[in-house]
Amino acid sequence: MNADLVVVGSGLFGLTVAERAANELGLKVAIIDRRHHIGGNAYSEREDRTGIEVHRYGAHLFHTSNERVWEYVNRFTEFTGYVHKVYTRHQGEVFPMPINLGTINQFFRGAYSPGEARALIQEQAGELAGTDPQNLNDKGIQLIGRPLYEAFIKHYTAKQWQTSPEELPASIITRLPVRYTYDNRYFNDKYEGLPVDGYTAWLERMAAQPNIEVHLNTDFFDDSQEFSKANVVGQVPVVYTGPVDRYFDYAEGDLSWRTIDLEEEVLEIEDFQGCSVMNYPDADVPFTRIHEFRHFHPERDYTKDATVIMREFSRFAEKGDEPYYPVNTSVDRQKLLKYRDLAAGESSVLFGGRLGTYKYLDMHMAIGAALSMFDNKIAPHFSGGNKIESGGIDA
Repeated sequence: MNADLVVVGSGLFGLTVAERAANELGLKVAIIDRRHHIGGNAYSEREDRTGIEVHRYGAHLFHTSNERVWEYVNRFTEFTGYVHKVYTRHQGEVFPMPINLGTINQFFRGAYSPGEARALIQEQAGELAGTDPQNLNDKGIQLIGRPLYEAFIKHYTAKQWQTSPEELPASIITRLPVRYTYDNRYFNDKYEGLPVDGYTAWLERMAAQPNIEVHLNTDFFDDSQEFSKANVVGQVPVVYTGPVDRYFDYAEGDLSWRTIDLEEEVLEIEDFQGCSVMNYPDADVPFTRIHEFRHFHPERDYTKDATVIMREFSRFAEKGDEPYYPVNTSVDRQKLLKYRDLAAGESSVLFGGRLGTYKYLDMHMAIGAALSMFDNKIAPHFSGGNKIESGGIDA
């Protein structure tokens, strides 16, 4: 085996670890991925008919306030000046999101000042003031009042989780942001944008190093291939970014995940909705949102004869589905404790990324966590001889 380090999964976490190990330490790194492409869920490609860049696994928006992460990613790509703004279509009317002064004035057909709007929401939220809500529904009402909650949050959340908000824990929404200005930027981070040449070009540059070999269509659990779990664990250090329960063959039970189904359509018009993302919070609409990808790159000279949209449906993942988001129930957390103990008993295996740690991580968070793993685990081992303490799962 011609590798000093094996990285399982070529998402942003795995690519960051591999790139640092190859460029900073001169290690020979083998990246394996069961998919036919690198980049994990951040992978994008041009739609054949229109040439419009499509995010194959749902919209990915890069944003961060982490100076180190921002400096790092700019080594591989420049970013556009794109600022993400979301709109929501409720009962045949379009409102700006997140809830802001514009949303409030439009919804209540008023012209409230910031102070007046704040007082209005406080009054409506007073319905459950002084109580200790135990479910998401009551917590949402306590935070922003019943009218706004039921219009924009209740049914959207039910579709996302495929569960009534009355049955979801209040901890899911510890806060609901309301801006008492007309600022409808979706993110508050210092830096924001989309990679100028697209996500795949960025990710391919991270792997474009002579010491990195990428093996696609390669399953870590297929013992017939060189870099299988049976062949590498205990032989070389491994960074594993796949589902943690799958690593242990579900020995402590299946963890719960949410996944999404995406329905793509090419339309014979220049512009379908006038924005990149439109939410659909009403209960009678089965999907949660529609992406229109031409709006992510208005600087590009896309065709005016057609556009690409993608409807997003949310559901619980089953075996064989792509897991996206950890559900993280109390039962899941008990299982994760057991998986954490199993992980600590492995031989030089580090678990990382959203799937490997059973944590929701935005892209910048995954990169930051990978840089920390390199600094604290991988570099000390290869440069200073420190033993790799297996694990990386918190519960």
